Amino acid sequence: MKLQGKAHVYGDHVDTDVIIPARYLNTSDPKELASHCMEDIDAGFVGRVQAGDIIAAGDNFGCGSSREHAPLAIKHAGVSCVVARSFARIFYRNAINIGLPIVVSDIPVAAGDELVVDLGAGIVENLTRQEKRSFAPFPDFLQGIVAAGGLMQAMKALEGGKA
Repeated sequence: MKLQGKAHVYGDHVDTDVIIPARYLNTSDPKELASHCMEDIDAGFVGRVQAGDIIAAGDNFGCGSSREHAPLAIKHAGVSCVVARSFARIFYRNAINIGLPIVVSDIPVAAGDELVVDLGAGIVENLTRQEKRSFAPFPDFLQGIVAAGGLMQAMKALEGGKA
């Protein structure tokens, strides 16, 4: 599975409270959450993000509370993948559970760079800077979860004999 998009770049310790501020947690509607994604750290994000774009960040992306709303807001804003030097463990799990691929990589990225992430081959490439980095490839079962749209959808497909 290959993903390609323009990079939206953030620093270290981007926590779930700036990914989706707590004042919007009275809903679980993905479209409503997406409309407020990143607004406390980047008020223009929702207006700039295009379907397929990629968030790139530093260390400890997704730290803070364990809410599933954060990766859900990112995914439904149109982001296809998050690439960061490291992730908070609970964010990592929640992202996979809702079908948002996240990749650990230290590839240099500037805002607007064009990135390609090959989950199966384990390669992230910055086309703008002509640099590549490898990461642990997503096994087939994880690619299946992402392709299905999340863990629950993948399990439903298995139960229905579709997987």
